[in-house]
Amino acid sequence: MADTSTQSIVVGASPERVAAVICDFPSYPEWTEAMRRVEVIEEYEDGYASQVRFTIDAGVMADEYVLAYEYAEDLSRIEWHLVAPSKMQKFQRGSYDLDGNEDGSTTVTYTLEVELSVGMLGMFRRKAEKMIMDTALKQLKRRVEASGAAQ
Repeated sequence: MADTSTQSIVVGASPERVAAVICDFPSYPEWTEAMRRVEVIEEYEDGYASQVRFTIDAGVMADEYVLAYEYAEDLSRIEWHLVAPSKMQKFQRGSYDLDGNEDGSTTVTYTLEVELSVGMLGMFRRKAEKMIMDTALKQLKRRVEASGAAQ
């Protein structure tokens, strides 16, 4: 059974800049620790990725999988799902919701639903999910805010 987790973080940048970093899949290995390789394998006519292959190595968890992406027209929501089961995952569905704040920052809400192929005790699974989500949001924030300083 898949469990859903949700976390949010405030990023000091516009929703457009946050979306640009999220949608720049080939650069993920530069700023996400577990990503070894990310390859866009299909695109929509507008150039946004429709399918992306990820190769990750997070120590105890190494996997290769393909996610299919869909986007809200204004990129305020970016969602994905696992195309086919992988070595470690039976199911994955997730999303980023980007809400602009009055001060020019963005609240990023990350929702992730995963069912692993390997058994894991509930308390360990929840701890792993929290760590994965915390790390993903903090790395996204760091990348977006650093790229904004360079502009």
